[in-house]
Amino acid sequence: MNIGFIDYYLDEWHANNYPRLISEATGGKMRVSLAYGHIDSPIGGRTTDKWCADLGIKRAGSIDEICDECDCIIVLSPDNCEMHELLCQKPLRTGKRVYVDKTFAPDYATARRIFDIAENSGTPCYSTSALRYASEYQGIRDVSAIASVGPYYFETYAIHQLEPVMMLMDGAPEKVMYVPGRDGYSLTVVFKDGRTAQINGFYTNAPFLMNLVSEGKNRLITVQSDYFGAFIRGMTRFFETGEGAVPHEETLNIMAVRGAGVEAIKRPGEWISI
Repeated sequence: MNIGFIDYYLDEWHANNYPRLISEATGGKMRVSLAYGHIDSPIGGRTTDKWCADLGIKRAGSIDEICDECDCIIVLSPDNCEMHELLCQKPLRTGKRVYVDKTFAPDYATARRIFDIAENSGTPCYSTSALRYASEYQGIRDVSAIASVGPYYFETYAIHQLEPVMMLMDGAPEKVMYVPGRDGYSLTVVFKDGRTAQINGFYTNAPFLMNLVSEGKNRLITVQSDYFGAFIRGMTRFFETGEGAVPHEETLNIMAVRGAGVEAIKRPGEWISI
């Protein structure tokens, strides 16, 4: 099965590592055979031509070429989610299975527009953070409160906390408040049923930790499992069978919180409605 890459620029961690991980996960049955970069990398120094030569992947001259020749498609741009709406226009009209890399969209409205393209054309697609697949989060039920910890800045890295938090809370978010600090931040999410979740990011790096109340009991979780490997296996299963996609409604809720969080950064200490 041939997979095509569509990226804003190809010399980034996901594009550099997905081809090997996909091949290993499928015993070589799936491979990245074609790649398109919208621009040359502004950060890594490798041009699209050099990236393709280094990885032994054919360069596509256009997104149309990817859509025509590949069995499945990955839209990357993991650090520039604002590019997804542009890059998804054609692949999400193909009817082929498409994975859109995290973070799916800047906000709810953009996410809704992107999913509308796929839903109106019958194209199976989904998006997720790899942290959703951490084995430590599986099977947890009836969560009433969460305090989550993770690394770095909200705009790029909060998705890795938002994804499992929203999955575990399984409810409708109502409002958020952002509080900045010298070496980190805290985002409080209040749900319509009164439950709360705190997302804490530390700019000096941090492990993925979560303290939560589940079924009336406190649990402290440190993520140590191979969540990225599980994520890749989930993606390849989706490409092969169509199974395992994250429901669009769940991703929309996550992007609604993310968008409200970005707005809350501009108005620290204020409640921002979702």
